[in-house]
Amino acid sequence: MGFVSFEAEGKPQIGLLRDNGIIDLSAHIPGLFDDLKTLIASGDLRRVYEDHSHRTPDYEAEDVVFRPVVTNPAKIICVGVNYDLHRLETGRDKSAYPTLFTRFADTLTGHGQPITRPSSSIMLDYEGELALIIGAPLYRARPEETLRSVAGYTCFNDATLRDWQRHTSQFTPGKNFPSTAGLGPALILPQQCGLPDNLRIETRLNEDIMQAADTGQMIFKIPDLLSYISQFTRLGPGDIIATGTPGGVGFKRQPPVFMAPGDIVSVEIETVGKLVNPVGDDIGLRL
Repeated sequence: MGFVSFEAEGKPQIGLLRDNGIIDLSAHIPGLFDDLKTLIASGDLRRVYEDHSHRTPDYEAEDVVFRPVVTNPAKIICVGVNYDLHRLETGRDKSAYPTLFTRFADTLTGHGQPITRPSSSIMLDYEGELALIIGAPLYRARPEETLRSVAGYTCFNDATLRDWQRHTSQFTPGKNFPSTAGLGPALILPQQCGLPDNLRIETRLNEDIMQAADTGQMIFKIPDLLSYISQFTRLGPGDIIATGTPGGVGFKRQPPVFMAPGDIVSVEIETVGKLVNPVGDDIGLRL
């Protein structure tokens, strides 16, 4: 069970996702914050969970539109090349520091919603990842101090336009097309999923397993990542850190495998959840 952002009856709402539906927190808590980011910043996530997780769901999951768990993060910082098999398949040397890049908030899409392949490329690749959501301000922290500032964990698909990514040495263009990064379905509290040290992570494309790994195989562990990132930028509630993808990406397969409209891609992480997105195109997409 975890926190979700969703739309129902034409309204954006906050809820708790259970196996058999969604508890509408917006209806049960008068004056509830308009978005999950603000609820996270209040420090009340755990209390709200404990007070309302027993309720009968108000909606079936198929009757709502899932939004990205956090719809308006101030910062999305992604870690590249953070599993050794992925480092090896891309031919990169070992590094003393993590490879980092940023995404924009409008690149996010919710569980069940399309990951969009733009008309300017057919090289849309999957990247299943564990993401964490910051719950309390974090700046210049030591590794042992960082996990207390994590609000929870969720699934992430850092879908990438490989040709645009490789135009130069900078990743930004290939990572920032609209609606290319799935985030969700839910924010799972650390108390529900345990330490993220050894969680099974699996990416499927049309039910074929493309990536299978364990989060314990990360080169840079989560406390070290957060400590490093917090040395140069202030992290705040609702910020998203994506921790990197394992080996098995499509553009390094022989022959290469890319996602196309009509495909279904999923990222499943042990105790965290399963993010599923169809692949669509950008016909009619307007921002």
